[in-house]
Amino acid sequence: MEVRNNIPDPPTMNAVRRLLSILEEKGHVMHEWDGPRHVYKPVVSKNEASGSAIDHLKETFFEGSTAQAMAALLDRGAAHMNDEEFDALTELIEEARRQNR
Repeated sequence: MEVRNNIPDPPTMNAVRRLLSILEEKGHVMHEWDGPRHVYKPVVSKNEASGSAIDHLKETFFEGSTAQAMAALLDRGAAHMNDEEFDALTELIEEARRQNR
């Protein structure tokens, strides 16, 4: 019920149950019992999932190039960034450079 309540224009409860069942069969989620209800949890952490998605995005659209992917993100988002965000990115780039020396 909680999953369905967090979806705009939600599908039927049976459709949500079926989707969760498919995701569990594919190894993306698992469930535990909490009394009479199932509690679904992701199999991998958000950090692992986002890393895998970023790797896939880089390979699919940017020939594996981190620089090309970063340039595309900056091209699309720089107009919405403030000075603190630019400073944080600069620090991350400098830290990555230090680690690769």
